[in-house]
Parts: sequence; C-alpha cells; structure tokens
Amino acid sequence: MTHEYSLLADLLRKIGEISLTHGRRVAGVTLRVGALAGISPDHLREHFERESQGTSAQGARLVILSDDDPGDQHALHLVLESVDLEV
Repeated sequence: MTHEYSLLADLLRKIGEISLTHGRRVAGVTLRVGALAGISPDHLREHFERESQGTSAQGARLVILSDDDPGDQHALHLVLESVDLEV
C-alpha cells in the first residue's frame, strides 16, 4: 500500500497545484497507468476516491488509460494526462 500511497500523494499534489493556480475545483482527471506501475486501474480508482476526499479533486470524474507496453518510457509510472477544471 505504500507504493500506491506515494503515487497518489504525488498525483494529488500536482492536481492541487493546478487547482490552486487557477482558483477552481477539479471536474475531471485523466491518468495513464504504465504497464509496470504496479497498480491496477480498479485499485487506482478506489485509492483515488478515498485519498481525494477533502481535496479539490473530491468527486472529480476519473478516466484511467492503461498501457500494456513494458518497454514504454513511462511503463513504471502513473502519468497525469489532463486535469479538467470547473467553469
């Protein structure tokens, strides 16, 4: 669980910075999970929903894209593809 926590802590920090910079709450987040990131999309969704409670990303629509190429340069990572802010 430590691995998932560190991935999400970094992710939520980045999302929070974007939200704060623009002064708006997060409406949606798109993530890309690398083939070797060590977390399944379902497990990631559960952790995201729990860890985002009380943050600007609480209740945000979450889209998770999965890569299956272990040779990709981001295979070990969770990549923040986009953040959609409320208008």
